[in-house]
Amino acid sequence: MLKRKYGNRPDWQRIITRKSATAIEDTDRFRGDLTLLHAVKVTAPASFTYGEKEICIIDDGYTWLQQFPADANHSVTTMFDADGNVVQWYIDICLSNGKDEQGPWMDDLFLDLILLPGGELIVKDADELDEALDNQVIDQKLYDLAWKEAETLIDLIKKERFEPVRLSYYHKDKLEKTFR
Repeated sequence: MLKRKYGNRPDWQRIITRKSATAIEDTDRFRGDLTLLHAVKVTAPASFTYGEKEICIIDDGYTWLQQFPADANHSVTTMFDADGNVVQWYIDICLSNGKDEQGPWMDDLFLDLILLPGGELIVKDADELDEALDNQVIDQKLYDLAWKEAETLIDLIKKERFEPVRLSYYHKDKLEKTFR
């Protein structure tokens, strides 16, 4: 079974005090749902290590923007530090994006891409995708869909034509205005 993940992260216990906002964007550059989660206060910071780089992804004052493009097989979470600088773009490959009474969501297809501000691109959790196929959680069609989507996005990122990354500061600023 695929995991459904919500943009407002309602079950994330690490965040003690939060603010959040949602919006719908329908422009030539992006069509879909947006969520912004501001972690005012967290129980403890969280970091990940990529090679020799340790990246803090959540701490007091951090903000996560999640873009759920309509009719797409990916969702993008941009993680901003307390000063408003991007620490990473986390791209979930997914079966679909949608919205219900809890807010925008995506059905995760295991495979992820991580883009660091310096341009380094990391393919993550390919082993989880393989395991999901081996254990018949997904079929060959979904496995192939995940890799095709990842390859398409890698190409767009390398050409600097992936709109969610290009729009991340704009979308963050737009939703932050609703906090005030």
